[in-house]
Amino acid sequence: MGGQACPDATDGGALVLSDRPAPGILVLTLNRPAKANSLSTELLIQLSDHLAGAQQDDTVACVVLTGSDRVFSAGADISGMVHQGVDWYLGEERLARWAFLQDYPKPLIAAVNGHALGGGCELAMLCDIIIAGTSARFCQAEIGIGVIPGDGGTQRLPRAVGKSLAMQMILTGQPIDAQRALEAGLVSEVTDPADTVARAIQIGAQIAEHPPLSVQLAKRAVKAAFEQPLSDGLLFERARVVDVFGTEDRAEGMRAFLEKRRPRYQGR
Repeated sequence: MGGQACPDATDGGALVLSDRPAPGILVLTLNRPAKANSLSTELLIQLSDHLAGAQQDDTVACVVLTGSDRVFSAGADISGMVHQGVDWYLGEERLARWAFLQDYPKPLIAAVNGHALGGGCELAMLCDIIIAGTSARFCQAEIGIGVIPGDGGTQRLPRAVGKSLAMQMILTGQPIDAQRALEAGLVSEVTDPADTVARAIQIGAQIAEHPPLSVQLAKRAVKAAFEQPLSDGLLFERARVVDVFGTEDRAEGMRAFLEKRRPRYQGR
């Protein structure tokens, strides 16, 4: 979805396509077909620019990120690493865009069909929810070209699937299929590939029904569970509950519940 495929940016094309298929939902489609949606710095710039716009747009409640029917993303731009070495990896612009994605406040849902390799798997793991088609394959394949995951794979994958499976995936470079990813907790649902994006949009629409500030605070609280001890996380959660009680939407939600009517949230 999102229109016709465009040529690479060198030909003046868009590397990320945008679509608004439902109220509150922005779908961003990686569009570098000649390079299997590999994550060049220019693609990351375009992706984060779209997301920055959505962050400021009160009509966007949730973002769905997807690729093509055959590949979500084949990972990092190997040609950049070959020609520039570690300087490509350490490029300030590239790292800044990954940091922006990592700290994005609105919910991100990855709709994955086909291969999510290396950086593609890392990009999917940056999202809050992953919906996988049965064709999906998740792989940290960097060891096969003599490097290791460098955009979060060694840290997020063990948190998602546990030490043993993460070690197996990272040290062998071998993929797991969608069903194994579901069993391990990497993805939340597996669908027919034709339904993957539609299901992600449906979940996004359910999220969009709820007060946006509460959704964003809940996201922050859940993410904190992976970044600090339980005792600190509980205090962080309590502070976010206090934040929620300061919103107009919290008061509206409780009034609507007592009055047995649908709430009318304003994002305040």
